[in-house]
Amino acid sequence: MEFSAAQIAQLLDGVVEGNASAIVSGLSKIEEGKTGALSFLSNPKYESYIYQTESSICIVNDTFKPSKPLPSTLTLIKVKDAYACFAKLLQVYQASMRKAPGIEQPCFIDPSATIGTDVYIGAFVYIGAHVTIGDGACIYPNTYIGQGSKIGAQTILYSGVQIYDNMHIGSNCIIHAGAVIGSDGFGFAPNEQGVFDKVPQIGNVVIEDHVEIGANTTIDRATMGSTRIKTGVKIDNLCQIAHNVEIGEHTALAAQVGIAGSAKLGKHVLVGGQTGISGHLHIADGTKIVAQSGIPSSVKEAEILMGTPAIPINDFKRSYIGFRKLPEMMRELSALKKEINELKANNS
Repeated sequence: MEFSAAQIAQLLDGVVEGNASAIVSGLSKIEEGKTGALSFLSNPKYESYIYQTESSICIVNDTFKPSKPLPSTLTLIKVKDAYACFAKLLQVYQASMRKAPGIEQPCFIDPSATIGTDVYIGAFVYIGAHVTIGDGACIYPNTYIGQGSKIGAQTILYSGVQIYDNMHIGSNCIIHAGAVIGSDGFGFAPNEQGVFDKVPQIGNVVIEDHVEIGANTTIDRATMGSTRIKTGVKIDNLCQIAHNVEIGEHTALAAQVGIAGSAKLGKHVLVGGQTGISGHLHIADGTKIVAQSGIPSSVKEAEILMGTPAIPINDFKRSYIGFRKLPEMMRELSALKKEINELKANNS
């Protein structure tokens, strides 16, 4: 698709400086810009690239003032927030790339399933009995949706997503390739012989609106009740969410986070990659957890945590300084012990 500078400025409520008829057909980082590309500049440390870029149009903050001559082929669009406006354009571009509505063959759709309007269903999709697919949903090839599950309007399920029976997924969600929603929780009880008996997992997973789930992430069904992912949550690739976990609104988890059963995370919590969170605890709204931390107990007040077991980040930094000095301290201690032993020997 092609857009002129004037069209883009109108969409972003911006002001054109240069050729309002300049045309772009693609997006590019400013340092890699080519003719016909649209770029943006918001971080001052990249300013040097705007004086040499080959991009045809660049979105900049309305406070930007060039310190050197700009390329004669470059048109600026000045906006209040260049980064936010470029993100908006990316959303428009992505929307233009959505699959056209239709049902590819072969696929299986149970006669009792309800399919909304303007839905795309790719080849080799399986849709079970009494499934509901909302208007405008996109179900990419090789996806499985078990019986009784509900998929909200405008939700996208990428290739290879597995949705078990009776799962509820809200509107405007994105679930990336290979994610599994509703696998059994890790529930086992040892019997008298010390053998693990499986505890049936009969609950489900409820994913509310505007949630994004990364590739190959797994979210287990509840033992009873629901594992619940609330509105606006963002979960990266390769995360494990155990049975009966609750994740509060607009919380974000980076890759390889693991959350044990029945843990409850509050709103606006940020969790760094490879963090492990123990089960049956609560993490307060607004908590921030640094990557590779371990959370063994509840966090009652919002703070920034780091380490295993995690402690307040400033305490961790002070402790780490001491830890780095341990070899030197041990050498000094050894020398002191030697001196003391020599003094004892001389006084005996």
